Amino acid sequence: MSVGLPDPGRVESTSHPLLSGLLLWYGLLWTWLAVAPVDRRDWLLENLLALTLVLLLILTYRRFRFSNLSYCLITFFLTLHAVGAHYTYAEVPLGFWLKDVFSLSRNPFDRIVHFAYGALLAYPVREVLTRLAGIGGPWSYYLPASLILAQSGLFEIIESVVAALVSPELGSAYLGTQGDEWDAQKDMASAFSGAVLAMSFTFVISKDT
Repeated sequence: MSVGLPDPGRVESTSHPLLSGLLLWYGLLWTWLAVAPVDRRDWLLENLLALTLVLLLILTYRRFRFSNLSYCLITFFLTLHAVGAHYTYAEVPLGFWLKDVFSLSRNPFDRIVHFAYGALLAYPVREVLTRLAGIGGPWSYYLPASLILAQSGLFEIIESVVAALVSPELGSAYLGTQGDEWDAQKDMASAFSGAVLAMSFTFVISKDT
């Protein structure tokens, strides 16, 4: 059985039309959502890391090219993040709809995006590890999930520091805690769960190819 999962250990020939389309999609979406966000200052804070990632991908493209699959996964995550930044994560309409349908106690959109962070970005992280560090075997599945967990914890710290230094009054909106004192830990657990699922799926598919 051949599913066609790209080999992360080698450089794949990337599709320039695809990458141009992904960049155009994100650029247009980002521009549209930049118009009249729910909270302009929160929107600015939310986009600091996202735009840094996009800029980093562009600047390092000639030195390190991800697979087409990885670029699609990264774009999907950035799309979800752009929506959350526009509304603030605690006020995304889709989250309110899910809250009503499943009788939840809070808007779950921020938790969904943290899960997506692990589920969508673990594979690109694995590509970096296998191609730059030469990591293979079981470690190539374990380390991406561990790094996602570590990055998730680091981002929680960075977000709290940025909120405290730049705009303390936006802390709750920016961090999206919604009154949950364990929000940071649950966000980290969500990201880790997504990464574990992604690496488990990658392992199964890789064994079948």
